[in-house]
Amino acid sequence: MFQKILIANRGEIACRVIDTARKLGVRTVAVYSDADRAARHVAMADEAVPIGGPAPKDSYLRGDAIIRAALDTGAQAIHPGYGFLSENPDFVDAVTAAGLVFIGPSADAIRKMGLKDAAKALMEQAGVPVVPGYHGENQDAAHLAQQAQAIGYPVLIKAVAGGGGKGMRLVERAQDFPAALQSATGEAATAFGNPAVLIEKYVRQPRHIEVQVFGDGHRAVHLFERDCSLQRRHQKVIEEAPAPGMTPRMRAAMGEAATRAAQAIGYAGAGTVEFIVDAGQGLRPDGFWFMEMNTRLQVEHPVTEAITGIDLVEWQLRVASGEPLPARQEDLAITGHAFEARLYAEDVPAGFLPATGRLAHLRFPDQARPDQVRIETGVRAGDAISPWYDPMIAKVVTHGATRAIALRALESALADTEVAGSVTNLDFLIALTRHPGFGRGEVDTGLIARDLPALIAAAEPDPAALALAVLGLARLDDPQSRGGITLWQPLRRTIAWDGGAALLEVLGPGAARVTLDGAAHEIGYQGGRWWVDGSPRRARIVNHAAGTSVFGDGALTLVPLDPLARGGAETGGGLTLSPMPGLVKAIFVAPGQQVAAGTRLAILEAMKMEHTLTAARDGRVAEVLAQPGDQVEAGAPLIRLEEEDG
Repeated sequence: MFQKILIANRGEIACRVIDTARKLGVRTVAVYSDADRAARHVAMADEAVPIGGPAPKDSYLRGDAIIRAALDTGAQAIHPGYGFLSENPDFVDAVTAAGLVFIGPSADAIRKMGLKDAAKALMEQAGVPVVPGYHGENQDAAHLAQQAQAIGYPVLIKAVAGGGGKGMRLVERAQDFPAALQSATGEAATAFGNPAVLIEKYVRQPRHIEVQVFGDGHRAVHLFERDCSLQRRHQKVIEEAPAPGMTPRMRAAMGEAATRAAQAIGYAGAGTVEFIVDAGQGLRPDGFWFMEMNTRLQVEHPVTEAITGIDLVEWQLRVASGEPLPARQEDLAITGHAFEARLYAEDVPAGFLPATGRLAHLRFPDQARPDQVRIETGVRAGDAISPWYDPMIAKVVTHGATRAIALRALESALADTEVAGSVTNLDFLIALTRHPGFGRGEVDTGLIARDLPALIAAAEPDPAALALAVLGLARLDDPQSRGGITLWQPLRRTIAWDGGAALLEVLGPGAARVTLDGAAHEIGYQGGRWWVDGSPRRARIVNHAAGTSVFGDGALTLVPLDPLARGGAETGGGLTLSPMPGLVKAIFVAPGQQVAAGTRLAILEAMKMEHTLTAARDGRVAEVLAQPGDQVEAGAPLIRLEEEDG
């Protein structure tokens, strides 16, 4: 076993690797960018080395700086985590040339699976079923359009070097193909440095089921499947293991195909073979096709660990240090069911746009039962969600004897998670756990899109929670006092916040009245809990740097009104604003040009993805306020339309 390893990553996966390394008595070295100087993974590691600026190209993608840090600190091996350099064969070659061990597959194996078109050809040779499509080298737009027509619409355009939904476009009609191709190749070039794409037949009722494999270079085993069908914008939201409705015959067929794929390339380490499954007529052994192989540890690996009892990171370290596979296929079995939900800083109603902000408050559910609830995170309260990296806050993982038990545990764990300081997808995740079809196991990749309006519908503010928040905003809440309500403040006053105001009256020890929109609500604190209008409330009032939040049955945050703040400039007048910090990739209009509602105005590149900005109404372009190549902040004006008459 290694004595010291370097982790070439950041965030929750770096923290995850450190946890297992500690268990094995292995010392760890963290690397960090200027933006991550005070990050959680830096604090957890035994040593930490700075490697450059906040942009990934200046730090986490600098293989030379990472290898130098490993050599300077005496590390014997490098764990890549996932993302960044984890699937870069040139980096693997450089690590090996430096006399270090890469904790993962060989450069040759990564190259064979790195390009989707070549990987599919290799899998066909190995007898693994492959989705019908075009995987050729001819990237001429007319040729690709011809191939799409031959395959038959709908089709998927996919970046050959892609992942995470980047460089992927669904095309329903031939007339939409040219624009979709241009967008996909542009995004692929930005994200992966390779604009090449392939074309695949789009399965209309698809499920995304993947198989965890592990090899030692000589033989491979599979650790069963995960269902990752619950997706939005081709990115996973909630994963589970095993897959709902899986039959023994189907599991055996998929497991055999996955291990055949791994053994065909002499695979060593943890990997995932992803399949697209036609769920139109249930799960059938002849209804799945190879999509791609991820030659690294997956974000969702904890659900596999939960149902098998295997620490996959421990296996990675043991095999990389020269041990054979720790188990045979017949030694592995499934126990219970597990879910993983990805908690992100993102604006769901705005189209799941990545968000930034400082986590003024962060509290996860009690983990007294680690066999049932597991939290993996790379951030703490007070940390900032940076625009430079993936905006993940945490992964919430639950395990239970049955799917229903594990799903109820997930709903409860999410409901007990408290975040303030940034918008998140927490309410959206809770809504998914309560979706009737998902509860029945009726999952496919289109579920979220079909029911999106209901899943993202904003609930009306709960008057009881609002009344409690007013109490907290006034700093009158004090559960440590006998009455729960402090009495040193004025007994009657108006409390204002950004968006509203209320009359607050302190009635005596443990009693207050809050009047909202003419309706009075009586608040009391008795028996260690809050009461509103005579009913007990499951609530925690938390004051933090961003305001006051009430957590319990949902979450509500009030931001205090700054009496010194002045109103900003009028934001009307047909302005199109940047929804987040990013790079202006393209501008499609010019002053004087007439546009219709929905016309593409610009493309903003942020967090490795392209976001198309469109006109909100018909009008004429008055000004173009940004140019391609400009780095802009959130809220920066980009395009202004002439004011409407009247």
